[in-house]
Amino acid sequence: MSPDLDRLTRLLGGELTWLIERVRKRLERGETLDTSVTLTAATPAQRDAVHRLLGRRPRAGNTLTVSLPAVDGILRSSGASPAGLPAAIIALTGPITDRNERAAAVDAAWRRAFAPLAALVETRPELADWHTRLHANGLVRRLAGTPESAEPLLADLARVVAELPSAGEPLGTFAARTAHDAHALDDGRPLATLALGAARALAGLPESSSRETWAAVGVLRDDVSSTVLTFGFPGDPHTATGRALAAFRSAGQPVVLTLRQLVADPPRLTAIPVAICENPVVVTTAADRLGVACPPLVCTHGQPGAAVMHLLRALADAGAELRYHGDFDWGGIRIANVLFERLPVRPWRFDAATYRRVAAAHPGTALTGIPAVASWDPDLAPAMTELATKVEEESVLDSLIRDLPPYPGSL
Repeated sequence: MSPDLDRLTRLLGGELTWLIERVRKRLERGETLDTSVTLTAATPAQRDAVHRLLGRRPRAGNTLTVSLPAVDGILRSSGASPAGLPAAIIALTGPITDRNERAAAVDAAWRRAFAPLAALVETRPELADWHTRLHANGLVRRLAGTPESAEPLLADLARVVAELPSAGEPLGTFAARTAHDAHALDDGRPLATLALGAARALAGLPESSSRETWAAVGVLRDDVSSTVLTFGFPGDPHTATGRALAAFRSAGQPVVLTLRQLVADPPRLTAIPVAICENPVVVTTAADRLGVACPPLVCTHGQPGAAVMHLLRALADAGAELRYHGDFDWGGIRIANVLFERLPVRPWRFDAATYRRVAAAHPGTALTGIPAVASWDPDLAPAMTELATKVEEESVLDSLIRDLPPYPGSL
């Protein structure tokens, strides 16, 4: 027989609402009802309601202890709920879902959503750590919300990551081919956020801009506006970019390379010493004074962009010896920190001892701005703070040019 809702409401309503809530929570957690529940600081009305339900005399004190088996027996014997207390709670409050069963079902749904990535990682062990972090950090849950929403997102992610690294493909074209949406990998889109994490893992770039990250795995975003100024690279006859470098070097002229050229048609690089400067004036002066005798030189032109970082990383991978000089000001320190912290770069006349000498010999303008610690030389920032003099590369051009050894075979 079904519970008698009117009788149940009279028996368990009003001041016994707390009892109904306690029982429901136990049922939702899959806990037994073969126990008692206690209410501390009970009101006189709540105590009276329990005493009436159980048919016992009022007891002193503010604490109520109610035997759930006793309540179950009363509901069965009275006919208010022939199936007992659980059926009564359902009749009064609605269907009950076991929280443990629901949690297990949700976990199973998330496993199904992650299945395409799990299958991919089995064949791409280099992605294992990224996959583990993605499970642990909750990013997918924050972006997708539910496993049902995550399932198509992670299926797209698996297809995108499976195609990395690419071979110099524009980002929109790559997105259309792998995710069937040319804008799926635009900044801010959930798929782009997840895919960038995989790209950083593949490229070994824990910190980098999205443009730099995509370029590192052969996907080009705005591939011609990011450039790098170079001079003196020997080039090679095997690629168009390499032949262009060789031609410009033989003419003693600097050359600007685009990110597209470096990714889609990279020159062959070797383990050669490479000097890096911050300002283009160093490159033009080297071209004027040294011409074809100048060794390879790269200019960051301020904060290094994607093309600069891509070239320098390729040089480092080839075993090139990299050394850097920049402006002795706080902005110059921050620019240098990017290079020293992310690449195997050595200072080139860019330390505390050098600063003290050039600041005395070439007094510049007053040093202003917010100080920054030089990651490669802990004594540099204190020296700059003490002398408070800004020294730009233009002031030490002669020293820098003299440091550039003649390129082998140029004389």
